[in-house]
Amino acid sequence: MMLALVHPRIPLPVVAASSFPLEHHGTKFVVFRLDKGEEQSLRFFWKRPDGSAYAGLSALRRDLAAQGEQLVFATNGGIFSREMVPMGLYIENGVILSPLNSSTGSGNFFFKPTGVFTIANNGAQVVETEAYRPADPVRLAVQSGPMLVIGGELHPHLFPGNKSRKSRNGVGVDREGRVVFAFSDGCINLHGFGTLFRDRLDCPNALALDGQLSRIYLPERNYYAFWPWRPLGTIIGLSKRSIT
Repeated sequence: MMLALVHPRIPLPVVAASSFPLEHHGTKFVVFRLDKGEEQSLRFFWKRPDGSAYAGLSALRRDLAAQGEQLVFATNGGIFSREMVPMGLYIENGVILSPLNSSTGSGNFFFKPTGVFTIANNGAQVVETEAYRPADPVRLAVQSGPMLVIGGELHPHLFPGNKSRKSRNGVGVDREGRVVFAFSDGCINLHGFGTLFRDRLDCPNALALDGQLSRIYLPERNYYAFWPWRPLGTIIGLSKRSIT
């Protein structure tokens, strides 16, 4: 039986998040950075109240509009199976909906060390899967892979000459404690993507969220690029009260 989720109405503060373009290793990027503390405004979405997966932004935007909210930012939140189930840990509104996955396999999700992006009352973190032992209750979490930057160093198996170039999205937490999302508007390998977070965005820890399917919804930058024929699994989003 599918679990029905109820998305609580939460206070929606004015968020001063900044977005800006950046070019790195010959690839254009869009960066979306939250001020410290604004990570508490982020929300994760997987299933609608009837238990079915949102699977895309259209359904999510309709549900938010019915609550008087407007989506201002969204990205695909991690890697999922053909059944639209997160491949690893997924926590929404403090509830563990998918367990931590430390198994082995093929593909980026299993390219160890993998990691977890978490948000608790004391802030956001990106940590290695094997080191995930939260001391405080976690409100939101998603597991993905591979880690891009670990303690200020690149993932040990990312190489400059890797020919696997795809669109990418990822998340890091910089040295000021700010959550930073980055999206490639073009193709790049994982090594180049990791150096973006390490060298340009000052993130000592960063995690790849997805490749190939990576997309961003950011109207202020004229990004609406989600493939309507390819479903989304989990969604990371930010909304605000609609103006009436």
